[in-house]
Amino acid sequence: MKVLIGGLATETNTFSPIPTGRTSFEEAMATRDATQQPPNLFSAPLIEWRRMAEDRSWNVYESLCAFAQPAGITIRSVYEEYRDEILEDIRREKPDILLLSMHGAMIADGYDDCEGDTLTRARDILGPDAVIGLEIDPHNHLTEAMLAAADLIVMYKEYSHIDSPDRARELFTLAADTAEGKISPVMREYECGMMLMMPTLNDGPAKDFVTAMKEREGQDGVLSLSLTHSFPYGDHPRAGMRMLAICDGDADKAAAVAEEFGRKLWDVREGLLIRFASMEDTLTKVQAANTGGFVLADYADNAGGGAPSDSTFVLQEVLARGMTDVALGLYWDPQLVRTCEEAGVGANLRVRIGGKICEASGTPVDLDVTVRGIRHGMTQFLGKTEMEMGTGVWLEADGVHIVLSTKRTQTFSPNAFTDLGVPLADMKAVVVKSSNHFYAGFAPVAQEIIHMATPGTMPADVAQVPFRRFHAQVWPMVEEPFHARQ
Repeated sequence: MKVLIGGLATETNTFSPIPTGRTSFEEAMATRDATQQPPNLFSAPLIEWRRMAEDRSWNVYESLCAFAQPAGITIRSVYEEYRDEILEDIRREKPDILLLSMHGAMIADGYDDCEGDTLTRARDILGPDAVIGLEIDPHNHLTEAMLAAADLIVMYKEYSHIDSPDRARELFTLAADTAEGKISPVMREYECGMMLMMPTLNDGPAKDFVTAMKEREGQDGVLSLSLTHSFPYGDHPRAGMRMLAICDGDADKAAAVAEEFGRKLWDVREGLLIRFASMEDTLTKVQAANTGGFVLADYADNAGGGAPSDSTFVLQEVLARGMTDVALGLYWDPQLVRTCEEAGVGANLRVRIGGKICEASGTPVDLDVTVRGIRHGMTQFLGKTEMEMGTGVWLEADGVHIVLSTKRTQTFSPNAFTDLGVPLADMKAVVVKSSNHFYAGFAPVAQEIIHMATPGTMPADVAQVPFRRFHAQVWPMVEEPFHARQ
């Protein structure tokens, strides 16, 4: 049996001012030996697939694995070159099993559905007999082209995405069983009529829903269940929540199970919403508290959703209130990092922080700071994977602690601060530029986690997103979405 593995992934925020080009991929990952490097979110599946195939003494061919931090639309020539490199490998090797790690919400100039386009071309090369499996992020636009071209689609179940290796093992087992004639997978999806970002790790109906999916798998012909959470910041006709069921040889059952779980989700919809607090009310609460340990999410400036990660709205409010023992990060500012490197640890500088990329970044903040720490080659933990952040710098301005990075990335883990020496245990509050991927890392050390509805390129209220192509007739934007679209 011959297995070909590869990956091409980014999440496209169609409202982001930052184009996704070659440099964006190369500074994250663009390599043909991903399985020989430390695992990140998108390369971890390839590592699992190689190991599992080699355990069976199958032949493994490793193609390109390229991913970029979420941002705006991908440059057409860059997408086409990376896609064609993978397709040429497929054409030459003609594998029995093709496994790809992608995102599911990648849009390039001229291509609304990069995943569907790549899979369709791969299917044309391989014909109907080869097995094609796809692993994707749950914040995807599950398209007809993806469903038509792939035999198997498996999504991460958790948000935060700590389970990409687990889902890779699930997909490999299903693909191997399909290739060996043990199962005949059939996929069907159900549109749920909702759009929201649904954290699954904290106790509540979302966590219970994931548990129910896992318990149903392997029962009565149900092979796999996945939920598209939606990605509200990609203006795509297929945006919105969808339930996907894969059953063994029974399309009617797959359709029924997808609808069953989709309706279960609808019934608990109120409990799925993230409850946002205003930035002003949150900081007032922190100031009034007698204890520390608050973790505050700067939701709208999350690089993991395509935001610049340089907005200054929270920083300005913290400074205006005279707050101290507050740490904030990660600010994407390679130019300022270079200045700090030149000056060295211990230097006192007058610096300009943030507010560089676009109007939604706010205005720059000028501060007198001390360079407290500099560290090269930093990574953050996301489950069992590592995400690069480049060079990190810790600045202090009268009890306000600011962490910069050379690579634009959201805040995943406390070690983004502590590896620089920031004493998080002494902080009254930590402000993280992230939507929810920080949760797994910070929950064990937080007294309370608060998601703030901050200004920025990712508004917490999806009704504020200026859709043009998506119909937007979904809950919570409308109370009865199915009636509204009749």
